[in-house]
Amino acid sequence: MKRLKLTVAYDGTNYCGWQIQPNGITVEEVLNRALRKLTGEEITVIGASRTDSGVHGNVAVFDSETSIPPERISYALNQRLPDDIVVIRSEEVPADWHPRYCNSKKTYEYHILNAKIPDPTRRLTRYFVSFDLDIEKMKKAAQYLVGTHDFVSFCNVRTDVEDTVRTIYSLDILPVGDEITIRIQGNGFLYNMVRIIVGTLVRVGRGFYTPEQVQEILEAKNRKAAGVTAPPQGLFLVGIEYEE
Repeated sequence: MKRLKLTVAYDGTNYCGWQIQPNGITVEEVLNRALRKLTGEEITVIGASRTDSGVHGNVAVFDSETSIPPERISYALNQRLPDDIVVIRSEEVPADWHPRYCNSKKTYEYHILNAKIPDPTRRLTRYFVSFDLDIEKMKKAAQYLVGTHDFVSFCNVRTDVEDTVRTIYSLDILPVGDEITIRIQGNGFLYNMVRIIVGTLVRVGRGFYTPEQVQEILEAKNRKAAGVTAPPQGLFLVGIEYEE
């Protein structure tokens, strides 16, 4: 028996998130089915993140006795997956390696289309904001979130975790043309944390909050103090760096 790691890229538009649930098809369900057909084994993958509906990208592991070389599994699996799910890389990892409990740095990007008119070709991968956004104020506000803080104000009230302290290593606002990319790297993220941060920074950009109020929101430790949760389609998991 060996443990295999998959780096998965996908368009989450047509799925009800990553984790299997009764109300619709999920990415995990599709991967499990393809792996069972490939290996003939009853396989269930474990994802690094329980991403929401419409979110894109993840890392997963599974245990198998297959004789297929680890690096070839991605090629064989992609022949059995729909076009909106692709395994970028497959590799063997130690038997006790777990994608959620290893020390890691996760990097997310959130993409905003900041224009007067929506673009139908980008509607499934961008958050459309028609109002002018003050990028410099958003950058200033973002720096209050860098470091180790209790992020309970930026966490969905339905979360069941006890420890809401997380570390953000960097938070950058990157405008190019009519798009704004918010890139955030941290040691872990709470449920909806990135999307609530984005929603709050957009409120700063529109002038509803001052940059300094972001620090007050952190200190309030109250979800109602922060901005709305930005929609899922703009969120991409772009990288996970695992420590040895």
